[in-house]
Amino acid sequence: MSFVHLHVHSQYSILDGASPIKSLFQKARKYGQPALALTDHGYMYGVKEFLRVAADYPDVKPIVGCEVYVALEDRHARRGKIDQKAYHLILLAKNITGYHNLVKLCSLGNIEGFYFHPRIDRELIEKYHEGLICSSACLGGEVPRRIMEGNMEAAEEAVLWYKSIFGEDYYLEVQSHPTDLPLAPKETFEKQQIVNEALYELAKKHDIKVIATNDVHFVDKEDGPAHDRLICLTFNNNVDDPDRLRYTQQEYFKSKEEMAALFTDHPEVLSNTLEVADKVELYSIDSDPILPHFPIPEEYKDSNEYLRYLTYKGAEIRYGKEIPQNIRDRIDFELETIQKMGFPDYFLIVQDFIAAARNMGVSVGPGRGSAAGSVVAYCLKITNIDPIKYDLLFERFLNPDRISMPDIDIDFDDEGRSKVFEYVENKYGKDHVAHVITFGTMATKSAIRDVARIEQVPLQEADRLSKLVPRSFEIDAYDKTDSTSLVKVEVPPTVKLCVERIQDFKDALDSDDKNLSNTIKYAQQLEGSIRQTGVHACALIIGREDLTNIIPITVEEDKDSKEKIWVSQYEGSYIEQVGMLKMDFLGLKTLSIIKETMSNIVESGHEPFDIEAIPIDDPLTYKLFSKGNTTAVFQFESDGMKKWLRELHPTRFEDLIAMNALYRPGPMEYIPDFVARKHGKQEITYDLKEMEEYLEDTYGITVYQEQVMRLSQELAGFTPGMADTLRKAMGKKQLSVMEKLNDQFMEGGLAKGHPQEILEKIWKDWKSFAEYAFNKSHATCYAWLGYQTGYLKAHYPAQFLAANLSKNLNDIEEITKLMDDCKRMKIEVLGPDINESRTTFTVNKKGNIRFGMAGIKGVGTNVIDAIIEERERGGAFTDIFDFVERLPSGVVNRRVIECLIYSGSFDSFSDMHRTQYFLYNNKEESFIDELLKYTYKYQNDSVMQGGLFGDIEEMKPVRPEIPPLQEYDEIELLKKEKELVGMYISSHPLDKFRFEFDNLVTVELSEVRNIEDNLSRDPKLRNIEFTVGGLVTDVQVKYTRTGNRPWCTFTVEDFNGSHNFSLSGKSYEAYMQYMVDHTALLIRCVTKELFRKEAVENKKGPEYRLFIANMTLLSNAKEQFFKEFHISMDLEQSDAGFRKALTKKLRAHKGETPLFIDLSFDHNGGKETVSLYSNKFRVSVDGELVDWIYEQGLDCRVVKKMTW
Repeated sequence: MSFVHLHVHSQYSILDGASPIKSLFQKARKYGQPALALTDHGYMYGVKEFLRVAADYPDVKPIVGCEVYVALEDRHARRGKIDQKAYHLILLAKNITGYHNLVKLCSLGNIEGFYFHPRIDRELIEKYHEGLICSSACLGGEVPRRIMEGNMEAAEEAVLWYKSIFGEDYYLEVQSHPTDLPLAPKETFEKQQIVNEALYELAKKHDIKVIATNDVHFVDKEDGPAHDRLICLTFNNNVDDPDRLRYTQQEYFKSKEEMAALFTDHPEVLSNTLEVADKVELYSIDSDPILPHFPIPEEYKDSNEYLRYLTYKGAEIRYGKEIPQNIRDRIDFELETIQKMGFPDYFLIVQDFIAAARNMGVSVGPGRGSAAGSVVAYCLKITNIDPIKYDLLFERFLNPDRISMPDIDIDFDDEGRSKVFEYVENKYGKDHVAHVITFGTMATKSAIRDVARIEQVPLQEADRLSKLVPRSFEIDAYDKTDSTSLVKVEVPPTVKLCVERIQDFKDALDSDDKNLSNTIKYAQQLEGSIRQTGVHACALIIGREDLTNIIPITVEEDKDSKEKIWVSQYEGSYIEQVGMLKMDFLGLKTLSIIKETMSNIVESGHEPFDIEAIPIDDPLTYKLFSKGNTTAVFQFESDGMKKWLRELHPTRFEDLIAMNALYRPGPMEYIPDFVARKHGKQEITYDLKEMEEYLEDTYGITVYQEQVMRLSQELAGFTPGMADTLRKAMGKKQLSVMEKLNDQFMEGGLAKGHPQEILEKIWKDWKSFAEYAFNKSHATCYAWLGYQTGYLKAHYPAQFLAANLSKNLNDIEEITKLMDDCKRMKIEVLGPDINESRTTFTVNKKGNIRFGMAGIKGVGTNVIDAIIEERERGGAFTDIFDFVERLPSGVVNRRVIECLIYSGSFDSFSDMHRTQYFLYNNKEESFIDELLKYTYKYQNDSVMQGGLFGDIEEMKPVRPEIPPLQEYDEIELLKKEKELVGMYISSHPLDKFRFEFDNLVTVELSEVRNIEDNLSRDPKLRNIEFTVGGLVTDVQVKYTRTGNRPWCTFTVEDFNGSHNFSLSGKSYEAYMQYMVDHTALLIRCVTKELFRKEAVENKKGPEYRLFIANMTLLSNAKEQFFKEFHISMDLEQSDAGFRKALTKKLRAHKGETPLFIDLSFDHNGGKETVSLYSNKFRVSVDGELVDWIYEQGLDCRVVKKMTW
């Protein structure tokens, strides 16, 4: 006798099931069980993975099922607590009809019946029961619940109803979970015993068979405690909470012997599971493409004919009325391939929504990926790069020898993409369109934090451990091309690797603190579990018919529109396998930036122009690239790229395409040769003269996959399809395919008369580089976007940078980089101004960039619109009173006015300083309080004067008196400014320390994380010291678990970034005095070995950490570290007038640094210098003093003493 598990939950029963699907099959095979069912709660998320894994276990039949939720009465009912609980029911698909009905039920449960759970009802079950096997489920099923309620009449009614629907495919289900665990719910087994006895009676009375199940939630018995932690995460309970939900921990994948021991009196309940398994047919849910039918005009017989018409119509626009024969031949070849593969509707669909996007004002990218190699796509305006001009290949996109779904990914401006989604939904019907689900899993850090929380490990300890997790580990792995040699590869971190490689993790696992030890133990077991679902940002499914006929659907809320949207229950990698058309509608910020730049250009008074029609040989643009002035230039903005651009001096578009392809890990090593060959410093050679035609644009270096494809055809007579197969095999290191193609290449090359040794060399070169060779179609499209942004920056820098600032408001690092670029280009970025700012960053009449009001927190779009509208109607606001008098009362409230004050928006009112709004006029109310009262009275009086009492003589309220300016705290004002606009604009709290930064700080804070992350792999970073500086923020004092000793974490911010540090032990005692918000510090850091006794004893490698060695106030830095200040001058310069000016300047900079005058004079035909110590002056050296000295034609230097 054998047995089959028919009630099984995988990890796709999210935060309830803990069974990996592969492990379930392994267990079924181990136990000799001939079949395995998957019955996750309410959804079919895991079905495709289940069937994929099943293909590797032909001895275990897969049974697709679901434990559905059945509404108490009507799936549409939502009666509070009554309908929160739904009945459980097991449904198994015994054939393809049953599968489609299960899909329908699971979909409609979400679309129509969702209320806490996706619920179906008897109406739907009756309608879609064909091909399904049904069982009564666990204690949560309708029949068991009625039995537990003591309502046998209702239980019997339910049994008879289900039997009337499913007939012999209806089974009653018994479970038995005896447990001796102290905290496990003993009542579960007691209830099961009562229910089981009643079920046996009902089965006998109504001739219904009974099956045994175990409600599997995890694989091995030992996984019970880990599953218990998963349940704690679900309900946000601590592990020792006495009132929380607990399982019996008997819900594991039991052997037939274990199951038989539970049902000794009823062995038939095991054999009946085999009967169920025998009823289930093997079937495939995969399908050839099921493309939507595109509606075509009546005068065309089919989509092929209409596609031909549109293509040639577009070709006349692209290439002129007299289309060259070579282009006609290429179009015909592509159309013939598209027709043979059955994809004309695909191209019609894509060209339609792209045309609609452009008509709606949505920017569309020039192309992406291999689709740019299609002339048909170019003629249909799907892409905007001429594949003939740039020698791009159609077969790189669609291989004539291998039918596969085309893949056209489209870039839209990220703000307009939702319009395209909406258009597609309206065009094809909302029930034909769905988004694609994503599954978020517990990564290493989140697993540690999650388990630590339920184990009640202190937050600081969980944070400490999670912060030790590196971005990756380096491990030894066998080379893909040589299975005998080991290579170093980067792999994502896992808890297991952390325990093996990081001593703190091993210590935690071995700790006497059980909670801490359990955290590592169970984080390791739960890591990788599915944590939540999401919606893919770009992917959209378009179906020929109602999608619920083909794939299971769930419903989510759109995060922007808040409307309900359909989402597939299968993730993207499986969608095409079931025949669905999946398209990626990608939002590209660069397109939004270009769009806004064009708007800025027009608003600045320039003539509009077509960005797609700019000259490809513009000298100013290539000058910008050659100087490496490419901050914010798409794909060309990294520091490394800038360096190579300065060496390359690109002079043609092909240089930019090549750099876009080469600047990547791997091919980057060829850049020096590429640069040298361009400038004639290295000879350009070709193995065969036939290769020059295809390699001359890249100076004899094979850069693109298309070059390999072209050369294989030219040198060895490969067909286009064979060439693409070669490209794919080399890129993916498919050794067996490459060996076969190598033989064909040698045979074809020899037949064409090429020497064997040269052919062998070419093949060897290809093998070493083809893995890195890049898609030229993609590189060309993105190089064109890079060129467009470069052109805009070269010709309209302020408008371009303003657009970039607008689109990066929430990215402080990017904003800082852009602000620095503005300074370098001498473009001033001005703060918000009530009379000049618009919604986004704009360019004013002087060519400066003005901050947009949308960047001010607390100022909504309704306020901004009202301000701009009133300004355009009545002119500039003259003062604060004019502002509050003219704007609607709903706009002028305390929050808005305070935000505008602190952001500097009112600074242009010359009669007021920011602090005056909050001062008092010998009253108990501040000026802003009086202003708000005045505003209210003014607005009310205006209403009265315009109404019943319009004839009464106008009586305006008296404006409150502005209090006189007093001393104020500039740092507090700057803190408020940053709080509201995300950055310091008017000035920076560290500005007064810029000279100290220039002379004492050796590493910016933005670089420190990189040093920490690479300590384990880069010896050059070990045993070094460096100095950082900045402002202290976010100080958090904490206490150790043992000893209750204080320690703290804090953040330090400099001009460009920030970093988190901690202090403990003696360091905490020494420097806690500095842990005050906005204290400016200079900090010496060291990287050194962390000594651990265990590491020495176990002969483990050293572990390195970053430590704070010293810190001091930046205000004391000059006195502490500036040993001497030297001014160098010639004796001839030292006249009375100059000495007087110098004395005046030095008196203005009194300080503690000793001053020396290095005086040069002529002596014996040469120059002598004496260093004169000044008894009279000690100075405070700063940038203003140094700049003045340089302006006088003198030189100066600081002698430092870097001892702490």
